[in-house]
Amino acid sequence: MVARITDSLPNVGGIGTGGPTLGTQGTGQNFSDYIKDATAGAVDTLHKGEAMSMRGIAGEADLTDVVAAVNSAETTLQVVTGLRDRMIQAYQEILRMPI
Repeated sequence: MVARITDSLPNVGGIGTGGPTLGTQGTGQNFSDYIKDATAGAVDTLHKGEAMSMRGIAGEADLTDVVAAVNSAETTLQVVTGLRDRMIQAYQEILRMPI
């Protein structure tokens, strides 16, 4: 059975309700840890796609599994590339701001 997309998303119910105040620390994951985890997950997906394609070439894997793994790796690469482009664009916008 296909899982609902909201089951895989982080809980964002508290957005807009105010963040941690001065002197307190939030209980959530900090941004750098989130980026590290997301990057590790993306690299893992790419490695799995590569390993599955090698197993397919060797005749050890089912074609549908190979196609699914390669499609997942391709989608991950497209998302990472898009995020990189948006981050560079945001950085360039910051550089253009007057001080």
